[in-house]
Parts: sequence; structure tokens; C-alpha cells
Amino acid sequence: MSRIGKQPVSVPAGVTVNLDGNIVTVKGPKGTLQQTMHPDMIIKLDSGVLTVSRPSNDKQHRALHGLTRSLLSNMVIGVTAGFSKELEINGVGYRAQKQGKSVTLNLGYSHTISIDESDDVKIDVPAPNKIIVSGADKQKVGQIAAEIRSFRKPEPYHGMGIKYTDERIRRKAGKAGK
Repeated sequence: MSRIGKQPVSVPAGVTVNLDGNIVTVKGPKGTLQQTMHPDMIIKLDSGVLTVSRPSNDKQHRALHGLTRSLLSNMVIGVTAGFSKELEINGVGYRAQKQGKSVTLNLGYSHTISIDESDDVKIDVPAPNKIIVSGADKQKVGQIAAEIRSFRKPEPYHGMGIKYTDERIRRKAGKAGK
């Protein structure tokens, strides 16, 4: 039995879960999420608790068991608390600023980079060197944060670039550190 897959997902008050075959819709205070699960997985909702079970012990079913439970858990957490990723900008002259619904990045290139926020993912700039990406869908929040980071990845010699706040950059000595 999967250690993650056999754990139940509790549905808090104020959250509604709708099971329509293999399509799961979760509504809550932060928004609505919908996802199509694998048709082999058996999802049940009993008195505010979601449980996932698998039809057999095949390798694929064992893998899908934990995945399905994690996706359901992330959907419930997303519509109640939401997810966020914090990015930090390091470098001389590197900065971000928000103008309306778009964020402009100056990252040492000859041009500025503009990112528009969508309806379900918000991008905040509390300081010129800090960006916070937040939303209900964990996958979209992580994807947009990774795209912002990819514009100027942190380099190991001077530590300049965009990094996650909890990320640790391994620094290299360079030529002088023989």
C-alpha cells in the first residue's frame, strides 16, 4: 500500500468537492480548481473526507495512487490557503517594478522584460529586489516562478541573478582562488 496514497484528505468547512466520474472540481474561498484524474483510480467522498484507492497492485496503479492523493490534497490546500513562491533579485542595477497588472524586470540586458499576471496567479513586488508569485494552483505558481527565474539564473561566481528565497547558491572561487 502506498504510504501517501492511503492517507485520507480532509475537506474543511467552506470547501465543496464535486466528483463527476474522473473529473474532480474543488471550490473554496480562494477560487475553483478542476482536474481530470486517471480513470483507474477510485476516489470517494464520505462525510468530508476524500479517500483514494487503487484497483490492483500493478506498478502503474501503485504510482498513480500516491500521485492522485497528492493532487487532491494540493487542490484542497490551494482553494483554502493558497500557494506562494518568493524570488529574490541580486545584482547591481537589477530590479523589478509593478505597473498595473504587469511586472517589468531590468536584469542587465539591453531591453526590459515584461510579465503579465493572469486571473488565477498574482505577482506582487513589495520591494525592487523581491517578487512574490501566489495563487491557488500549485503547478501554475511554480511554473511562473520558474519562468521568472529562468530570465537570469543565479551564477556561482558573483551570485547575481534571480533565485528563490530559500535557495542556496554554491559559490565558486574563480581565478584568484587557486
